Amino acid sequence: MPALSRGLQAFVVTVALLLSAAAWASEATPAKGATADLDGILRLNVSPNGYPPYLIVEDHNLSGIIWDVVSRIAGRLEYDVAPIQIPRKRVDELVLRGYIDATPRAIEWTKQPERFLFTDPIVNVEEVFFYPANTDFRYQAPMDLEAKTIVTHLGYQYPALRQVFEYGMAERFDVNNDVDMFRYLLDGDRFDAAIADRLVGQWIIRNHPKMDGLLTATDNSVSNYGFRLMVRQDLAEFVDAFNAELAQLKASGELDRILSEYR
Repeated sequence: MPALSRGLQAFVVTVALLLSAAAWASEATPAKGATADLDGILRLNVSPNGYPPYLIVEDHNLSGIIWDVVSRIAGRLEYDVAPIQIPRKRVDELVLRGYIDATPRAIEWTKQPERFLFTDPIVNVEEVFFYPANTDFRYQAPMDLEAKTIVTHLGYQYPALRQVFEYGMAERFDVNNDVDMFRYLLDGDRFDAAIADRLVGQWIIRNHPKMDGLLTATDNSVSNYGFRLMVRQDLAEFVDAFNAELAQLKASGELDRILSEYR
């Protein structure tokens, strides 16, 4: 597996943050060598806090569904994976400028997705409502949210619920951390439910024992999107090669084995 050593990971992250700071300056120019040739290294955004269980960042040790899949495929394509921690609001700009090569993303979560290329879905992200187990919250359709207050992730768009929130049928309460979303939900009576990916919510509950038994999730989902790699437009050859290896990973059952480790 082409995962970098702990020391090299720390070095890559440090250098990446310096590059990111330079990119944010208004006078910044595209990185030299930002071409279709990856030079044997795929610079993958893992975000500062990861996105467990898809990306887990712990003291520069990396794991998670996306990391494991990308690492295995990159090894077969003879690439190393360089983890780079970029805040979400800067990711699109830095992919376009060539400072990073790829970031996990659903097409539906992207503004102007035509600016990028996307791989085939690695796994599906199923957004559901988590709610206190002692309440009778139910979700069949957006109209069921009328007069309810929903804990949402700051900066996230929910296309299936856009009109519900825009027309004031339901109120969203933005929080910038997945764990804090659940804490807010449990700490007061003013919130009815929280929107989160099913696997993310299950991961949070599993790793915070005090939440065990206090939250449950709806059977019906708000949305179901393919979680992919989003890359810059000059990496069409890489996307084709990645998709071919991903198909093999699925056909062999290896992807299912990776998923089972995080459920």
